[in-house]
Amino acid sequence: MYVDTHTHAISSDHERYPLAPVGGKQSDWSAHRPADFESLLASLDEAGIRHAMVVQASTAYGNDNRYVLDAVKAYPDRFCGVFSIDVLAPDAVERFKYWLGEGLSGLRLFLTGTTMPGQAQWLDDERSYPVWEYAQSNNISICLQMTAAGIPALRRMLGLFPRSRVLLDHLARPDLADGPPYASAKTLFDLADHPGVYLKLTNRTIAEASRGASTPQAFMPAVLAAFGARRIAWGSNYPSAEGSLKSLLAEAQAGLAMLSDEDRAWIFGDTARSIYPELNRMGAPA
Repeated sequence: MYVDTHTHAISSDHERYPLAPVGGKQSDWSAHRPADFESLLASLDEAGIRHAMVVQASTAYGNDNRYVLDAVKAYPDRFCGVFSIDVLAPDAVERFKYWLGEGLSGLRLFLTGTTMPGQAQWLDDERSYPVWEYAQSNNISICLQMTAAGIPALRRMLGLFPRSRVLLDHLARPDLADGPPYASAKTLFDLADHPGVYLKLTNRTIAEASRGASTPQAFMPAVLAAFGARRIAWGSNYPSAEGSLKSLLAEAQAGLAMLSDEDRAWIFGDTARSIYPELNRMGAPA
């Protein structure tokens, strides 16, 4: 019962789903190797993955979440959706409620990316407080596409909204090249004292864990010791990541081979179902 927490879908129909990327520049991956949700479903089947979170492609559609929604409506037994909104807008809570009401499951805040390098400075902007309060009160997960430079701002938000549940895309892109004891990633490891902080482990994480003095065999047990497998979830990053979904899953399996069967079961599926309870209502394979 694998769950992929980080997939994207891009339509070839730019009239029905016009491009409106955050920052005004479309990402190379969405332009040159897009996958519509039918292709995504076929890739899931090839890889043997039952369920996937379709995450809003911010560098293609901005805050227009209609294609994610249409994917979920087309295959409600296979897909759940993560949407984006402008959390600084005066009507942000209304937009939040709208997309939840339409059937999407979680919120994504996009603070960095290939088209927007660096770290946006609005994570702890007080105009976003109503959205965080609503998410906290209604047990809605917030997925954060950010860098480690944003961790101080995140800590301030966790102080204000201590019951929040956040999921850090790519582990907030830590620098792991110094190897054990990973002093450069101390701010990430220190987040383990917040029980609502979860980690999304992707191909980017595995590549970074293999850089410099680091190895997956050193890093994976270290991050597991800090956060526990029940707070780590795998995501393929397909098709933003190069390669087939099947190969990305195989890469992750190899990178986590040193862990126990129980820990891998949490990382490859059970943690996702705790972060996004809607997955539990989708049932087991026929």
